[in-house]
Amino acid sequence: MEQVDDLDAFAALLTDEGRTLLDVLRDYDPAQELATATRLRRDHPAELVSAALGQAGLRRRAAAKFGAADAAVMFFTPDGLEQATRTSVAAHRADRFAALGVRRVADLCCGVGGDAIALARAGIEVVAVDRSPLTCAVTRANAEALGLADLVEVRCADVTEIELGAYDAVFADPARRGVHRERGGRTGRIFNPEAYSPPLSWAVEAARKAPFAALKIAPGVPHEAVPKDAEAEWISDSGDVKEAVLWFGTGTAGTCRATLLPGPHDLVGAGLPDPAAGPVGRYLYEPDGAVIRAHLVADVAERLDGRLIDPTIAYVTADELRPIPYATAYEITDALPFNVKKLKALLREREVGTLTVKKRGSAVEPEELRRKIKPRGPNAATVFLTRVGGAPAMLVGRPSAADGRL
Repeated sequence: MEQVDDLDAFAALLTDEGRTLLDVLRDYDPAQELATATRLRRDHPAELVSAALGQAGLRRRAAAKFGAADAAVMFFTPDGLEQATRTSVAAHRADRFAALGVRRVADLCCGVGGDAIALARAGIEVVAVDRSPLTCAVTRANAEALGLADLVEVRCADVTEIELGAYDAVFADPARRGVHRERGGRTGRIFNPEAYSPPLSWAVEAARKAPFAALKIAPGVPHEAVPKDAEAEWISDSGDVKEAVLWFGTGTAGTCRATLLPGPHDLVGAGLPDPAAGPVGRYLYEPDGAVIRAHLVADVAERLDGRLIDPTIAYVTADELRPIPYATAYEITDALPFNVKKLKALLREREVGTLTVKKRGSAVEPEELRRKIKPRGPNAATVFLTRVGGAPAMLVGRPSAADGRL
């Protein structure tokens, strides 16, 4: 079904008839979409039914980011949902703003309002700005649906023309999706910060005009692109890296931070040199993705009294198990040079039928190895395809019973 892609179609969803249709579709079976559409078109305009079905589909997808309760009453556009901040991440950022004493924020490039909602729930007044009339209508509807309209003012304007002097803080989330000519005109993620809309350089200058600011950027941003007067924070949620944020005015300029949710667990870099590499010990630690993106593996190694297994690989090894929230711990039973036949024989001898394959620094694909091994048996094991001391290696082990992330 067609998604909501114009203002008139969206406005129709806000009518009594449109809301009734959305209520009817709240629990419908997507496998029965055609039959459902045919039935509803007997009593409602085809365009409205199509828009309602598209919105119902977006709400189902949005539950993973916003939670089922909020997603069931909110409104979305496809691109807006794609770029929207996950609720847990937005709440963490709002809490940081609140801790700084911020009371009024300009939310630039507000999208469907995910961050504006989190800020408002933290008791902060928000002026949400976007140049798209449809996006602004969606944000306004979401603030009303969640009972936050008194704290969220929506303005349809070019963010580059907003006077920022009246705000305690600025939050900006430049659009990172656009049309790629090399992909035949299809939309996709933009990785060059200066190709953001507006460009990152403009957002940085806007951030410097406010007492406090946070700029949401892609987690793959190169460290050399981080301004010297900003703190760079990489955020993961349940082990998945979600975004990076540049903070201004916090007194933490020049530092890198990894924030792990839920928690939060914060790791602030101490500027440590790269740790030495050494032999594989009894335990292998796999740092969280936010830790790796923030270049804080050395800080984790120091807390573990550990070492790298290879100068180029972000695995830390240690001889003792220590509780730490920044890495997943595995007990290593075997460290072998890479050899598929030997691995197959070892796993067969141990009756391993459940095999988890992880790779870092190896050209071998996990599924390819799994097909060659054909694991069978009642036991489980984890195999790391990696390098040790510059040579291809296989590390066999299992998650620690006292995983440091617990």
